Amino acid sequence: MADAVVVGSGPNGLAAAVLLARAGLEVEVFEAAEHVGGGCRTAESTLPGYRHDICAGAHPMASASPFFRAFDLAAHDVELLVPEISYGHPLDGGRAALAWRDLERTVEGLGRDGPVWRRLFEPLVRRSDAVVELGMSDLRGLPRDPVTAARFGRRLVEQSTPLWNMRFREEAAAALFTGVSAHAIIPPRAFAAAGVALLLGTLAHTGGWPVPRGGSQAIVDALAADIRRHGGRIHLGHRVDSLDELAGARAVLLDTAPTELLRIARLPAGYRNRLQRYRFGGAACKVDFALAGPVPWRATELGAAGTVHVVGTRAEAVAAERAVAAGRHAAQPYMLVIQPGVVDDSRAPAGGHTLYTYAHVPNGSDRDVSAEIIAQMQRFAPGFRDLIRHTHVRTAAQMSGHNANYVGGDIAAGAMTMWQTVFRPTPRWNPYATALPGVYLCSAATPPGPGVHGMCGMHAATHVLRDRFGIRTPAAELLHTPV
Repeated sequence: MADAVVVGSGPNGLAAAVLLARAGLEVEVFEAAEHVGGGCRTAESTLPGYRHDICAGAHPMASASPFFRAFDLAAHDVELLVPEISYGHPLDGGRAALAWRDLERTVEGLGRDGPVWRRLFEPLVRRSDAVVELGMSDLRGLPRDPVTAARFGRRLVEQSTPLWNMRFREEAAAALFTGVSAHAIIPPRAFAAAGVALLLGTLAHTGGWPVPRGGSQAIVDALAADIRRHGGRIHLGHRVDSLDELAGARAVLLDTAPTELLRIARLPAGYRNRLQRYRFGGAACKVDFALAGPVPWRATELGAAGTVHVVGTRAEAVAAERAVAAGRHAAQPYMLVIQPGVVDDSRAPAGGHTLYTYAHVPNGSDRDVSAEIIAQMQRFAPGFRDLIRHTHVRTAAQMSGHNANYVGGDIAAGAMTMWQTVFRPTPRWNPYATALPGVYLCSAATPPGPGVHGMCGMHAATHVLRDRFGIRTPAAELLHTPV
């Protein structure tokens, strides 16, 4: 058996394996699926030649992540294509709010609330590296830039309390902020939702929200190639059903939800009970569209946006997310829409376009909400229905068949409550170590949580190298070794 074994080949598992292999350890990765990637895969799910991202589609965290910055995706032939408009938010009457990469251009388009948006984000944009360090840390240490942390914290408190409506006077800016906060799949005025909005909003005005040329698979393929280049082995189509199979490894890292650890391990009763209290949250029904042309947005400027949040006003977004939190389907659900063809012409045959959509639904939902998605698109893009060549639907209940970490269709691998944001998956000073010696979790069920950033894997691997192998070389130093 290898020195270290990683179970699961999502971005976090592969990030951990990259660091362990570059540290000179013998590393093996076991993946139940026939392809690496977990939530970062690309496939022709509709028609031949139409390449769809199966889960993650836009990657603001990948371009900002300390792990990926040190790994240097460009040096591994991954091209991140950055739309001019990071995200947009359509409103009725042919209007839209736009978050341009250029903060000032965003401010100019938000009318009376433009200066308000500037005051909200400019201090964070100026110190975006500190914001990223704070948001992608293990949430256990003191920030190196306490001033920026305080500014972030002040805005976090404001946007997660009844004060959140005090800044904005018009609908556009309020909807723009609420749309990005709903990425957390919890009601927008929650602690974690506000934190997500502030982090992703800051990234929108710095590095942007890029999509990889050819699809998200390019990111995980680069990580897998690096593991193999440094002597690691990746076993595909191999589901681990018991930790006993991995006996002999000095360290085991699980890029899995806590439910998988419960399934394959004999755990002390107290720790097992704490893991069983881990909760999963709202879910997603994913619908991929093969289109005959670009989306005919009524607000034509949305044609340049890589990502679009489709739900309507702030009040409509709040109502939709509260319905999901209460276990109900919203009549007009919140939708995340990604149109990679804005910058990547390799995703579809000439003239065609792929469209990535998902709608928030209750956990475990088996409902196909493609009709609701199409209706919402028709509302803001009349004629959309006529462009559809083919669709592919994956309900929330089917999500775990694609990725066991998505319990009930929760693509965040655990509810983003305030408690579970900080204490993922259980309250421990070292959130990656389990109650079993040498066994660690490194999935999105650990800090800093969901997103294609590799940081859960990097933090876990750092603990493993130090605690199990006595290796204290900083991760950045390991990643800067020659490719």
